[in-house]
Amino acid sequence: MDPLSEVLALLKPQSLSSGGFIVPGNMAIYFPKHQGIKCYAVLAGQCWLVVEGVPDPILLDVGDCFILPRGLPFRLTTDLSLEPIHYTLASGLLSKTNDAPEIEEGARYIAGGFFGFTGGHAEMLLHSLPPIVHIRRESDKAAMRWSLERLREELRDPQPGSSLIAQQLAYMMLIQALRLHLADVASAGRGWLSALSDKHMSIAIASIHNDPGYSWTLQSLAERVGMSRSVFALRFREIVGATPMEYLARWRMLLAADRLKNTSDGLSTIAQSLGYESESAFGKAFRRIMGCSPRQYTRSTMPVKRGAEDNEHELAVTG
Repeated sequence: MDPLSEVLALLKPQSLSSGGFIVPGNMAIYFPKHQGIKCYAVLAGQCWLVVEGVPDPILLDVGDCFILPRGLPFRLTTDLSLEPIHYTLASGLLSKTNDAPEIEEGARYIAGGFFGFTGGHAEMLLHSLPPIVHIRRESDKAAMRWSLERLREELRDPQPGSSLIAQQLAYMMLIQALRLHLADVASAGRGWLSALSDKHMSIAIASIHNDPGYSWTLQSLAERVGMSRSVFALRFREIVGATPMEYLARWRMLLAADRLKNTSDGLSTIAQSLGYESESAFGKAFRRIMGCSPRQYTRSTMPVKRGAEDNEHELAVTG
């Protein structure tokens, strides 16, 4: 499995809502801070996206897709001069696609999904992304067209199982948008996700993911990617934001946390499989990175993170 797929599988994204809605031409809708990741696409019309803390508004056109990974408050508006209303109030005024199979000329039609994470340390993915991931190149739109068109049809003409299909299509949109963002050299920044688009760093990360229990050293990883030890160490830290050994240790602990929660494997088995010679060494590393002992982590309760408001309101807007 490739690193992006592994991280998404480990974080276990859960669809909190998916659907679509038609926005009238005289409305600005405010969405508060949220926990999780939102991925939407414009299937008809144009709309402005304004995200708190981002200086410039973005004009979204047909086929544009956007991801909001940081949970920042935002608003969607057809006119930047309009005073926004809270989405819980707007839900009664919006035309939901289920009730409006035919889209009127000039209507703004937005669809997508809102995802929470049941896995721990979601910031590994989310903090590697900018406040807005905007997919707008024509070639990228073409790559997403099939998923968008299928989602539109499921929402306009619901059939048995449409709700589940819409959720899966929204998830496909999210993964495809992340893939396109990853392939966009111009969007490269700091973080492990950007490292996956780097020829040498991607080899190092894939090596760690493919064999996390191996006794990797800075030297062995540098040799694997064909770089000197010092150059590799500097380059890795510049791109990923952590040293290779820090990344290795954290990835091991994320794997360990998943196994502690979802398997019956004992501490000794997990420790040995991840390259630790003793439970004691494993426990110290786990506490340093995860902030608690393995046994405390196993006993802890980690509910799905939801938005700042009840998801009933979110569902009322997004179908």
